[in-house]
Amino acid sequence: MRRLISSGSPFEATAGYSRAVVQGDWCFVSGTTGYDYATMIMPDSVEDQTRNCLATIGRVLTESGFSFEDVVRCHYYVTDAAFADRVFPILGETFGTIRPAATMVVCDLIRPEMLIEIEVTALRRT
Repeated sequence: MRRLISSGSPFEATAGYSRAVVQGDWCFVSGTTGYDYATMIMPDSVEDQTRNCLATIGRVLTESGFSFEDVVRCHYYVTDAAFADRVFPILGETFGTIRPAATMVVCDLIRPEMLIEIEVTALRRT
């Protein structure tokens, strides 16, 4: 059975996507930026944006019946290569013992205030 999960972002309806899709034992979490979705405020620092990304992803995983321990794949998109060293310790706090497969890409994001976007895939452990 397929379940669609929303974080409440108004952009989900506008752009026609779900924050996450659960299909069987899999959870696919869309690229998540650093907005605080309760206030729609974007912090200025890449560190705070990273923490917001992870908080949103954590809530979505929990709502979907998963946890960070189920994450098997991460994609990180940053707008500046210099951000890598600033976000690695934060990512390590969440994923250090989980050690999912991961890729970091330096690229432009769709809004200039967006400094990082994180996408994860989780597989329910049996």
